[in-house]
Amino acid sequence: MERLATLREPIGVTELAREFASSKATVYRHLQTLMLHGFVRQEATTMRYAAGIKLFILGERLRERFDVLAIARDDLARLRDETGQPATLSALVEHQIVVLEVLQGHAIVNFGTQPGTVLDLHASAHGNVALAFGPESLMEYCLAKPLKAWTPHTICSPGALQRAVAQVRARGWATAPNRVLQGVNGLAAPLFDHGGNYAGAVAIAGSIQYVPASPPPAQIRAVTQTAERISRKLGWNGRWPRTDNGS
Repeated sequence: MERLATLREPIGVTELAREFASSKATVYRHLQTLMLHGFVRQEATTMRYAAGIKLFILGERLRERFDVLAIARDDLARLRDETGQPATLSALVEHQIVVLEVLQGHAIVNFGTQPGTVLDLHASAHGNVALAFGPESLMEYCLAKPLKAWTPHTICSPGALQRAVAQVRARGWATAPNRVLQGVNGLAAPLFDHGGNYAGAVAIAGSIQYVPASPPPAQIRAVTQTAERISRKLGWNGRWPRTDNGS
């Protein structure tokens, strides 16, 4: 089934038997059984075989089970409880950073960001993580238009942004103190999927009083370890980027 699913064109029994060092009779019996259950289809004109619709249906069901929001929710709640700060989850949707989930912290005043909020790539911790670990074309997209100055501290210089993103890539996490809103900071780390691709980010965010511009090692560990746990659940098996502050 795996071989058929990777082929662009249908294949015959002889070729399959050769590839698997098996007899044509054995391969044929397997194909007939798979056809009976809808996993394989046979073309009427060429009599060659291809993956069936059942594989597509099962793949879609599996994709739904591995939805990043469903996978991340428990770890996001754990991050919120461990730090006491609002915990957020984001994903990249058509070159935009979209907040998928916000779990409010234990402070009296709640965090203003809500699911569905779009965050600027250059100004937010979530956005800087995406620029560092997402598609290479993302930086070009970001710099194609002027960088909005949300506050006097927002990075609006292309060169300064590229240097900041290089630092994020080297240490594995990002902050954005006072860059979107005065007195507010975010601390974010990337998520990776089974193919090693950027799959989103998790973060804590709140008052500079509680999430300092230079976060304490305990907060860095909490965020990066949460991101790593979620990434492992997504099938990622790489080596996590760390610095002394986050180790």
